Amino acid sequence: MIITVASGKGGTGKTLVTVNMAVVVASSRATSGRIEAWDADKGEILILDCDVEAPNDHLFLRPTFTRQEEVTLLAPEIDHNRCTYCGQCADACNYNALAVVGEQVLFFSELCHGCGACSLVCPEGAIHEVPEVIGLIEEGKASISSADLDFAHGILEVGRAIPPPVIRQLKRRITPDRLVIIDASPGTSCPVVEALHRADFALLVTEPTPFGLHDLKLTVEVARDEMGLPVGVVINRDGIGNEQVEEYCHAEGIPILMRIPFDRRIAEVYSEGQLIVEALPEYREQFLELYARIREEVNQ
Repeated sequence: MIITVASGKGGTGKTLVTVNMAVVVASSRATSGRIEAWDADKGEILILDCDVEAPNDHLFLRPTFTRQEEVTLLAPEIDHNRCTYCGQCADACNYNALAVVGEQVLFFSELCHGCGACSLVCPEGAIHEVPEVIGLIEEGKASISSADLDFAHGILEVGRAIPPPVIRQLKRRITPDRLVIIDASPGTSCPVVEALHRADFALLVTEPTPFGLHDLKLTVEVARDEMGLPVGVVINRDGIGNEQVEEYCHAEGIPILMRIPFDRRIAEVYSEGQLIVEALPEYREQFLELYARIREEVNQ
């Protein structure tokens, strides 16, 4: 099963939910085997931090990285001895990464998606593709709180504007025999869509404020209405704001799977890079119940 944890805005608590739920499920398997009766994913639990512009799951899980892998994008290289400056390459580029001005071909690498259309349409064969490094993937193991987790995250190079290739390469580690929990980037743009692609469930983390409601609606529109995924909500900082998020979920038939209260202790623990389920063990049962309810929603 693949669970993608998403939110319409930053700072709602995606990482908090991702790491604590993963650790509780893994440690429950290791110690009591309690969830084996209703858990079909028997392999290792895999955490993928797909917020490649600002990954931070590793700050809490403290994995030991054992492997690195570069992410490259095939970019066009122009042979000016063969180029006739016909402009067909620029016309074929949907992303405006190429422009032909007089007897010059301008290439804007920040806009290139590596689709290869320019090299295919060039009548002179003046374009060939060369790999450009746009990011890095690090993977390893995290052993924390009696839990063993496989972990990997992507890091987009500074100045690069296209995260999806890094996310796609990161998601190649997914296998059908294990539980995969993906921490998506905030928002509803292309990186989030890529993180949601082929997920079994979208867990949407929000806060009970007007901003939280606005961005939750946008995320529901993408995950449920456009991509057809089952969705559920975690309300973080429950107790602030108003009841509009709850009213919206009720009206839309979206289950509220967990409420995390507005608690100073949680903020202190989180700011120190600790897991809530370690520092405040009363939350272990709640995060385990969250996972159980997700499985119920997926099975239905």
